[in-house]
Amino acid sequence: MSNNIKIIDGGICAVEGVRAAGSRVGKYGLAVVESKDSDASAVFTSNKVVAAPVIHTREMIKGGKISLVVANSGNANCFTGEEGIEDCKKTIDFASNLTGIPGSEIATASTGVIGRKMPMDTILPLVEESISKLDNSSESSTDAAKSLMTTDTYHKEFAVQTTLKTGETITIGGITKGVGMIAPNMGTMLCFLATDAKISSRNINKALKIAVNKSFNMIVVDGDESTNDMAILMANGKSGAEVVNDGEIDENFQEALNFICISLAKKMARDGEGATKFIECKVNGAKSEDDAIKASKSVISSSLVKSAIFGGDPNWGRIAAAVGYSGAEMDQTMITIAVSDDEGNESILVDKGEILAFDGTESLINAEKIMQEKNVNIFVDLYQGDFTATAWGCDLTYDYVKINAEYTT
Repeated sequence: MSNNIKIIDGGICAVEGVRAAGSRVGKYGLAVVESKDSDASAVFTSNKVVAAPVIHTREMIKGGKISLVVANSGNANCFTGEEGIEDCKKTIDFASNLTGIPGSEIATASTGVIGRKMPMDTILPLVEESISKLDNSSESSTDAAKSLMTTDTYHKEFAVQTTLKTGETITIGGITKGVGMIAPNMGTMLCFLATDAKISSRNINKALKIAVNKSFNMIVVDGDESTNDMAILMANGKSGAEVVNDGEIDENFQEALNFICISLAKKMARDGEGATKFIECKVNGAKSEDDAIKASKSVISSSLVKSAIFGGDPNWGRIAAAVGYSGAEMDQTMITIAVSDDEGNESILVDKGEILAFDGTESLINAEKIMQEKNVNIFVDLYQGDFTATAWGCDLTYDYVKINAEYTT
């Protein structure tokens, strides 16, 4: 983390002018985030099966403004046809009447079971309750984050401050959810971010895509891409600090946005459905950035690698195989593979194509110990170029199968 970035409390409500709230009844939750008259942009799932709120928000964001986000959990409002679109409109009209915010500035999002009609008799009262509780407090941010949880085991929020090149201080805060159907492609499950910086929707889109590609698009839990993925960034300009100068986005702002998105993404990977271990895979020496991304994501996506880590088995062959089929340029006689823990203990399993981890060797014994830790770091060097990338994921456990075998029952 850069010395220029300061982690602060408050989640999304750490940002001046942002209010949030959340409510829950049984399996249904409802979060609202208000940041009035904010320039905004978003990224969405690339799945061809998309939820009604994605269809709506993807269209309304073209206006470049968001003042309110209304997000429900427990029902995806996906594969619900025209009725699902109408339910979105009903939610927006209802929220607009309660807040006085134009419907053209209200975004919607949903997460939950696909193919079931929205229980509007439950959702609308939750909208009303949440709006009545809107507040700019740490507790309100937490309530909103908790209301988004489905199979999540803990809520996810984060906030940072940074000083721009101009010397002005800005704040970025966010909440997110997602522990299953995690293999995003220009989307992020559900993530709502806000900042008090001044930045146009066009430049927000540019900065957000950079941050998403370095963070949420680099995590994999199960390899399934959701129908509802959405990330929104709202900028209300309360600080008065301009992010773009001479046509360039302030690098300190971009660094802080990258950092908060990576931090939230890692929280999701740690909380993957049924997960017992967190995996980080860093690939060095790739011929291109695309190759580095392919190789690192291939390793943390591999069911065989994930299963081996669950079992504490340093089966480096599975890592090598995953890199081999990733599509990245590589030479198996040059590859280096190592594992380490967060205490600095490291074991090199393969060194430039030479196998070091045989039965009874110190390398294998140390690797077996490292694989028992809660955090397992995998390092791969391809010796093909100068590009690097890091991806994050979790192990594949019995509980993942159980959770998803019983998801709708």
